[in-house]
Amino acid sequence: MSVPEDEERLLPLAQRWPRASKFLLSGCAATVAELATFPLDLTKTRLQMQGEAALARLGGSARESAPYRGMVRTALGIVQEEGFLKLWQGVTPAIYRHVVYSGGRMVTYEHLREVVFGKSEDKHYPLWKSVIGGMMAGVVGQFLANPTDLVKVQMQMEGKRKLEGKPLRYRGVHHAFAKILAEGGIRGLWAGWVPNIQRAALVNMGDLTTYDTVKHYLVLNTPLEDNIMTHSLSSLCSGLVASILGTPADVIKSRIMNQPRDKQGDFCINHQLTA
Repeated sequence: MSVPEDEERLLPLAQRWPRASKFLLSGCAATVAELATFPLDLTKTRLQMQGEAALARLGGSARESAPYRGMVRTALGIVQEEGFLKLWQGVTPAIYRHVVYSGGRMVTYEHLREVVFGKSEDKHYPLWKSVIGGMMAGVVGQFLANPTDLVKVQMQMEGKRKLEGKPLRYRGVHHAFAKILAEGGIRGLWAGWVPNIQRAALVNMGDLTTYDTVKHYLVLNTPLEDNIMTHSLSSLCSGLVASILGTPADVIKSRIMNQPRDKQGDFCINHQLTA
């Protein structure tokens, strides 16, 4: 009995703890990707919030007085008014979020694929199982990561609050977690979780189905082979479809997450327009 144990100690960590290794690798990859793309995420959140902020200030004339127009002008406005490094404001909770979300999603998807659904007799994993498994994995991962997503959205809006002459709400990531927990309780950390998991399910559904469909179409109907070019084109198409499907729920999620809450986790109605 001691021989297998000795042999197991000699195995690489990825083989000894496969799911833990996939969680860590997914988290590391997500961290790198988040650092590279976070300015786009910050710009997106500001664009999603500007309609709400303008409506609160100006009422019916909000459309004509919105401060930003489009992604590029929004990003340039942040750099000019707040500084270049403010493009990464809120990146720490975003990294926390991606580590939890990507790792949890990957581990859940692997478990569903290997244990719950299983492969067909010909060792093929059907598309419908990939879609259902991907949606369920996205829901689980996003639900676990909702508190970090909440802090990320609120910290992304701190620079804009400072420009508007409003007091800053948080001194840092840990202060944000503590303050949200103190003011809204445990429920407060899961504000906006319903549209958040809806977005995750739609994004994963669009991502998986589009990627597989486009890849098979390119391989069967074009001179392209199953290589990096085919995978890159499939990834571009799947990312576009996933973004289109997930954006409406993402806007709703961001608006909800930026609202103040009381200790019962309910909206503070008297502060919705001024917070």
